[in-house]
Amino acid sequence: MSGKADPRAAGEGTTSRTRLDRGRGALGPALQLVHTGRAPTRAVLTAELGVTRATAGAVAAELEALGLIRVDARPGAAAGAQGRPSHRLSIAEDGPVALAAQVHADGFRAALVGLGGRIVATAPGRLSVDADPAQVLGAVVEAGAGLLRTTGRRCVGAAVAVPSAVAEPEGLALNPLHVAWPVGAPVRRIFEECVRAAGITGPAFAANDVNLAALAEHRHGAGRGARDLLCVATGHRGVGGALVLDGRLHTGSSGLALEVGHLTVNPEGRPCHCGNRGCLDVETDPLALLTAAGREPGPEVSLLRQADDLVRNHRDDAAVRDAVAALIDRLGLGLAGLVNILNPDRIVLGGLHRTLLEADPDRLRAVVAGRSLWGRSGAVPVLPCTLSHNSLVGAAELAWQPVLDDPLAVLT
Repeated sequence: MSGKADPRAAGEGTTSRTRLDRGRGALGPALQLVHTGRAPTRAVLTAELGVTRATAGAVAAELEALGLIRVDARPGAAAGAQGRPSHRLSIAEDGPVALAAQVHADGFRAALVGLGGRIVATAPGRLSVDADPAQVLGAVVEAGAGLLRTTGRRCVGAAVAVPSAVAEPEGLALNPLHVAWPVGAPVRRIFEECVRAAGITGPAFAANDVNLAALAEHRHGAGRGARDLLCVATGHRGVGGALVLDGRLHTGSSGLALEVGHLTVNPEGRPCHCGNRGCLDVETDPLALLTAAGREPGPEVSLLRQADDLVRNHRDDAAVRDAVAALIDRLGLGLAGLVNILNPDRIVLGGLHRTLLEADPDRLRAVVAGRSLWGRSGAVPVLPCTLSHNSLVGAAELAWQPVLDDPLAVLT
């Protein structure tokens, strides 16, 4: 980020190109501000970057020339406002996209995602996952390539969210417990090979699905503005957690941090895939709810949809009420332990956990507060995730990151 330019130099006829040269280091920070909605006008951009209006104008113009944003030089003034309104900045709706994909226990989905976390197009999800990761990832990329052909969009890169911890730097899926992939499958290398074979340009990434959900919620959803954000979610099977510390995703020394699914919350509970008993992973996921409510899972729709339907539409059933209460208590116990250790300033819940929170927010918050060492965890906001497909949006964030870091180098 550049410092403030000398206003005398600007007054002496400094060209817009010179201003851009001075503000070139601000291109990435400026794009990130617009991307996350923190700079809706050029005036805000100027203040956030700490540059002159002339430099901010040159930076915005360059980002527009790259096809990334739009600058509205003649926005309508709000009623009662005085003075000329500042230029409005927005994402270019016809700009480049990232290919994003998510694999889960009940299938996969591919999408094209633009800046701002906006999903541009999606391919129909598939309701089966092959035991060979190369088959699955190949099908994912094929679906994404079809979307790129149909839309004609430029692609900046690709990323896939997988239901496993992904070890760095090798990109290995170390615990794909809920898909029948071999332990240690080199998912990043396989995905990258599929992307290259499809003729898709740009870097390719693979990462844990809940980590990516947390990243998306922090930039575009319920976690925006939080400094230390804890995300806990259960999707189609199992439970995952992620942590954003001081605005950056915390993955630990090798990408394996926050395996919260294997916290014990019911010592006499069900056996877990990890060899333990009563883990959050098997005590608060969709299958746990269906089992506790005495429901036999059906094959027609995903377990997540069946569990969501049960909570939302069958609360008059005593067995369902008891099951919901039991899962909320177990989830609250796990969250309290995490709060005691991590001291986040906000918690967001996704998947079935979001539905449980919405069903009885007071009960969940009371359990979390009651299990805190000092009772202070009751002051930590517990919010539902707000993005419908946050793992997809988070995967796109990985693919967009090189552009956000240095748009001029990547796009020219």
